[in-house]
Amino acid sequence: MIRAVFPGTFDPIHYGHIDIAYRAARLFDEIVVAVYDRPLKTLLFSPEERIALAKRAFGENDKIKVTGYSGLTVEFCQQINAQVIVRGLRVFSDFEYEFRMALANHRINPDIEVVALITHEEHTFLSGATVREIASLNGDVSSLVPPHVKAALEKRFGELGEEQDIVPTSSLRD
Repeated sequence: MIRAVFPGTFDPIHYGHIDIAYRAARLFDEIVVAVYDRPLKTLLFSPEERIALAKRAFGENDKIKVTGYSGLTVEFCQQINAQVIVRGLRVFSDFEYEFRMALANHRINPDIEVVALITHEEHTFLSGATVREIASLNGDVSSLVPPHVKAALEKRFGELGEEQDIVPTSSLRD
């Protein structure tokens, strides 16, 4: 059995993530969507909330499991006997970052392979930061995230109010 880990912060999970996970599930026996608990960035949702949103996004799919983790991804892979790390590439600039990470992970554990899947064209612009910013400005994210994630975003930004400082704005406000 080949188990693959699809790691990320998933803050929030969106259709680009979901697409990569389902496509990876066609290639591997089991996909573990691994929600990282302590990234070096400000998060909108807690690890528990991100795990719950991801679990609901995949429903009862037997090939896709969702769990949280901390520490090095390759060490997590070793703990759960995963042989592969799955990453998604949206644009060319993602390649350089993912290439460096793959080399570092391979240096730490040469038994873990990294497989990068190219996103579908309709998801190339999609990122958690984009989703958060659109949602923070009361924009419609229904084409970017599942309905339960849209509802969670609306609730969170309703709680935070207009003066929230979690989501820095870029040019979407202009």
